[in-house]
Amino acid sequence: MGRGGDAGGVVRQQKGVLRRTASSFSNLKQDLSVLKSIWLKPLTGADHATRLENFYGPQAGAYDSYRANLLWGRERLMQATSARVADRTDLVWVDLGGGTGENIKYMSKYIDLKRFAKIYVVDLCPSLCKVAAEKARKNGWTNVEVVEGDACTYTLPGRQTADLVTFSYSLSMIPPFHAAIDNAASLLDDDGFLGVADFYVSSKYDLALRQMNTFQRWFWRSVFDTDNIDLGPERRHYLDHSLNRVWEYNGRGSLPYVPFLKAPYYVWVGKKCTDHIAETERMNSRPHLFPPTFLYSLSWEDPRADEPILKTGEGDVCLTLTSGACNAFDLALQGAESVYCVDMNPAQSHLLEIKSLALRHLPYDDVWKLFGEGKHSDIDHVFYAKLAPFMSERAQDFWGKRLHYFKKGFYFYGSMGNVIWFFFYLAKFVGLHGWVNRLCEAPTLEAQQQIWENSFIVRFVNMLPRFITWLIAKICVNKIFMWTCLGVPRNQANMIGDDNRSIAEYVATVFHGAAMGTHLATENYFYMACLLGKFTKKSCPRFLVESDVKTLKKDDCLMLDRIHNVTGDYMEELCKRTYNKVILMDHVDWTDEKYVRVLGANLYKHVAPGGKVIWRSASKNPWYSDLIAEAGFDVVCIERHHDRVAMDCVNMYASFWVATRK
Repeated sequence: MGRGGDAGGVVRQQKGVLRRTASSFSNLKQDLSVLKSIWLKPLTGADHATRLENFYGPQAGAYDSYRANLLWGRERLMQATSARVADRTDLVWVDLGGGTGENIKYMSKYIDLKRFAKIYVVDLCPSLCKVAAEKARKNGWTNVEVVEGDACTYTLPGRQTADLVTFSYSLSMIPPFHAAIDNAASLLDDDGFLGVADFYVSSKYDLALRQMNTFQRWFWRSVFDTDNIDLGPERRHYLDHSLNRVWEYNGRGSLPYVPFLKAPYYVWVGKKCTDHIAETERMNSRPHLFPPTFLYSLSWEDPRADEPILKTGEGDVCLTLTSGACNAFDLALQGAESVYCVDMNPAQSHLLEIKSLALRHLPYDDVWKLFGEGKHSDIDHVFYAKLAPFMSERAQDFWGKRLHYFKKGFYFYGSMGNVIWFFFYLAKFVGLHGWVNRLCEAPTLEAQQQIWENSFIVRFVNMLPRFITWLIAKICVNKIFMWTCLGVPRNQANMIGDDNRSIAEYVATVFHGAAMGTHLATENYFYMACLLGKFTKKSCPRFLVESDVKTLKKDDCLMLDRIHNVTGDYMEELCKRTYNKVILMDHVDWTDEKYVRVLGANLYKHVAPGGKVIWRSASKNPWYSDLIAEAGFDVVCIERHHDRVAMDCVNMYASFWVATRK
């Protein structure tokens, strides 16, 4: 269309800009009217209903637009409650203090409103009820009934009970909150949920993730008290007393037109009676010198090599380090009664948690996209609607800031992910991407061996003088790089030298053995992820195999319930109970003699007679094996580097050991 078409596009864009500008001014005008009511108009009225009407009446028309940028817990409440009733039909929902009915709009993002037989919006303020009724009419919500009534005394018609009762930023404005909570509980069906979102302050001594200092408690309570909003901790304490808390989240949200300050809010979900009561979450911090994310996105020990040694089965209680969290699912699939996964790094615990929740709440295709391909095009919705409502608070905060991992490639993140990313794009840059794909797609081990041995890069490295390979290793695989990118601490790196082995020779043994002794396309999913940044369905951990996912989901996810996620000290968890199977991984390489002697004594005390303890080491003859034997174990080396082409699919450790409790 030439210039005419171009001009038309510009005109339309200008109209769009003008429309947005006009809309912004309109919103500002509405917000100012709300702020005038909040800041300048004194609260008057002989009773609570009159005070509410005098406060909210002048701002009813602008209520929703202003509070969209203030009530940050409201959408989390809808996510958390909708996820818990998603499999039900003919639902009844009572929104106490429901105001303008805006909560229904948020709920519709996560569950079809047709699933509700009835939605009751109950509020004491006539002006807000009028807005809610008009909103229901305009949106065609024929199952919505707006009731002008008191949350403390409201009863459902007939003998109805509710699947869901909510207080969204209303409980803090109800002076007789005990009566309101008691009434809400009486409205609930035996299997119903009560959900609350509101601002808050903690008590002087409160749960760790609720706790505030003296100034914060005084400041926020004083600020909101001017509007007759009571943020005291008594309301949440009474919720905890009256019902069983199944989930909660404590966060902070910005305030419109108030820079820097973020107001504290909480979301709480409870039931009348339940077998599950939410554990009190601890304030775990990452250890000193650990990165702010996980070291490993997958477990770097081959569970198929462990299986014939451990012989895990029915009745076994297992202890393992969490690491990349994959192997915990293998132990559960092998029939273990309980699997305790421990890690000092909270990020590794968060990784186990999101994998477990994905297996529990998502269909297989979504699980595969997240952790097989490492990418999910709808990760925001999947996370906030299906995973976060069941996730611990710290894990929500961790993953909420890292959803981009699943947009750009999950296995390119974390400390080891940085290495995978670097070599993935280096291969592309130097023209080796095609060779990498051929290596990963080789139909047989023999074909893979041929591709490996005939490659230019392998022949070139083999031709280099030893001094050059030593120099390259010194520059590229130094101890700083080994810790920050590969998770190999200084003590462990030193053990390689103690075997009179160079880092260059060690690295060559690892990669050459894996390439020549294991088939990438069908069994070696470890290096498949490194080379491609993802798994394939023929080469992946068991928790991503469709048939095994179905097994893990059986009996209401009984196998997943047997996996216990612990952030803390390994020795402390070891001393809590008796185990049949203990997996030390390679962490003893990181320690000293004093630690090992205590570890040996505790292993003897807490491993049942005949129980197995396994570990791997960067040394062919780790110095501590004799100390474990002295503690009362028969210690045997299963295999060492160079015993065969590859010890297992990882081939990253110089030796593999088992100790049997005498």
